[in-house]
Amino acid sequence: MKASIGLYLAAAALLASCASPPPLKTGHAVRPRPSANGNLSTLKADGAGREILIYTLSLLDLDYRFGGSNPEAGLDCSGMVDYIYRNAVGVKLPHNAAQIAGIARPIPTGDMQVGDLVFFNTLNRSFSHMGIYIGDGKFVHAPHTNSPIRVDRLDNRYFAARFEGARTLFN
Repeated sequence: MKASIGLYLAAAALLASCASPPPLKTGHAVRPRPSANGNLSTLKADGAGREILIYTLSLLDLDYRFGGSNPEAGLDCSGMVDYIYRNAVGVKLPHNAAQIAGIARPIPTGDMQVGDLVFFNTLNRSFSHMGIYIGDGKFVHAPHTNSPIRVDRLDNRYFAARFEGARTLFN
């Protein structure tokens, strides 16, 4: 009887270990995070913002790729935002920063919540770049070729000069 219980427990443990999904293979090399990432452990959010924050932080250090729409191949700024919103809260967005700005509601900078969108004019045209606000004056974005998805501050000299405003997809 004891032998059959032990055999049963061993089989159950083996089956349980097979039930967990394999780790996501992203095909990217892990790099040290840029210093702008700083201490992210103090960031907090509830509800949809929390889900968006979790997905957003999971993409840090992945490679940028123009036109990219999934982590395995790389992401550009609007592809990153669409991927996060689709997976975190089930909202499908266009793969274009200006189009996303067109469907999002403008909000005062002081009213930004985790998960809201921030827009920049980086190519001498409105809404040419975007990111996701994560709190504490920080946002995550996919900046450009040869640069990983990273955290930057809104008061960074470059981004502050090009900031076009915040928008939300929430009520």
